[in-house]
Amino acid sequence: MANSNIVPDPEKRQAGETSPAGETLPKVPLFGRVADANVRKPAALRLVPDPPPTPFFGRVPPRKAKNEDRRPREHLTEVEVEALAKAAGNRGRYGHRDRTMVMVCFRHGLRVNELVSLRWDQVNLDEALLTIHRDKKGRNTEHPIPGEELRALRRLKREQRPGSPFVFMTERGGPMTDRAFRLLLSKAGEKVTLPFPVHPHMLRHAAGYKLVNDRQPIRAIQQYLGHRRIASTERYTEIDSRQFKEFFQ
Repeated sequence: MANSNIVPDPEKRQAGETSPAGETLPKVPLFGRVADANVRKPAALRLVPDPPPTPFFGRVPPRKAKNEDRRPREHLTEVEVEALAKAAGNRGRYGHRDRTMVMVCFRHGLRVNELVSLRWDQVNLDEALLTIHRDKKGRNTEHPIPGEELRALRRLKREQRPGSPFVFMTERGGPMTDRAFRLLLSKAGEKVTLPFPVHPHMLRHAAGYKLVNDRQPIRAIQQYLGHRRIASTERYTEIDSRQFKEFFQ
C-alpha cells in the first residue's frame, strides 16, 4: 500500500516545488553503505523441485537413463574398435565407406559432426595430411594420414560420384548425417555382441585413452584432440593402470 507521507505529489513535482523534509525518501544501509531507497533489493533464490514428466497423449514417457546405468564405461578399447570396423565393413553395399568412417573417427578423435561434415578439400592425398576443423571452439590442426587409411580414402574417392564435396556420402548423393552414423555404429555393435550400447563419441574417447596408454605427451594429446583446456585431456589418465604397475612389488 502506498504511503502519502513518502511519495511526493506529482503536481508539485511538475510545478518545480521543493518537497518538504517529510516527503523525501529515507536513506537505508545497503551492504554496509548508505544508499537510496530506490535501489532494487537482490532477488531471493530458492530451489525449484524437479517436476514429474508431463503426460503425453495420456501416457507418461519414461525418463532417460543415466549413462552409468546403461553402460559400464564411456570408451572403447582398440580391439573393440577393430571389431566394430570389421562388422561395419561387412554390412550392405557400402561396407568400405562404413569401415572407413569408423577408423577415421577413431584415429583422429573426431566428434560425429566433425566426421560427417568432412570435405575433400580438407584431405591432402598427395602429402597424406588431414585438416581438422574442431567443433565447440576447439583448436584446429593437421593430422598425418596413415598408409592404410590413405589407401582407403583414395578408393573411396574413386568409387564416389565425381564432384562430390563431402568425403562420406549417402546413396542419394547427399552427405552422411550424424543420425545415420549413430544407427550404423549401433547395428555394428549389435553384430559383434558388445555387452553395452555404443555411440560415436566413444570412438573419440577411445583415441584419447589409446594415446595415453601409448605414453604420448599429454600436451601433444591436447593439441591432437583440439582441447582448449588441459583438464579436458587429463581425464584420459584416470584409468591408465600402467602407472600403478610398480605398486606393492
